[in-house]
Amino acid sequence: MAVKEKTAGVVATGGPGCVRILGLDPGLRHTGWGVIEAHGNRLSYIADGVVEPSPKLPLAERLTILFTEVQELVTRYAPHECAIEETFVNQNPVSTLKLGHARAAVMLAPATAGVLVAEYKPNLVKKSVVGAGHADKVQVVAMMRMLLPGSKSSSEDAADALAVAICHAHHRASALRGVK
Repeated sequence: MAVKEKTAGVVATGGPGCVRILGLDPGLRHTGWGVIEAHGNRLSYIADGVVEPSPKLPLAERLTILFTEVQELVTRYAPHECAIEETFVNQNPVSTLKLGHARAAVMLAPATAGVLVAEYKPNLVKKSVVGAGHADKVQVVAMMRMLLPGSKSSSEDAADALAVAICHAHHRASALRGVK
């Protein structure tokens, strides 16, 4: 298993009105994660990375790695809230089911720590950061570098996770009310 991580070297400012958000882009092979802070409408990059369990491991072990690594991220970065991308329906039902397993493992880690977990449709995430719901991954990576100075993530999965966190920062008031 490999866990790749990049940080901005930024000390969290915290303070009143500051919300730390962990964004997650789940997958069995590559689970992207990103941490930002939202101060009103100002966003600050904290860290991002990818959890990559070996595809040679049995499914249960891969899911355990995803769960424990995300638990460690919750402990290390102490997010106030978490956001995760909803599952898109794949043409291959087996792939969709396996993605659902990964999503469950990743979603349970912050939930068991008492951290709110909001869900967002992939098109809403892309529209929130790029302006178009069908933007490609290259556009998302480019926008993360513009919206979050200090973010130099070369991983599309980590950039997607940062995009999920930004989407939550923009929509969190309605998400907290249970309306999306």
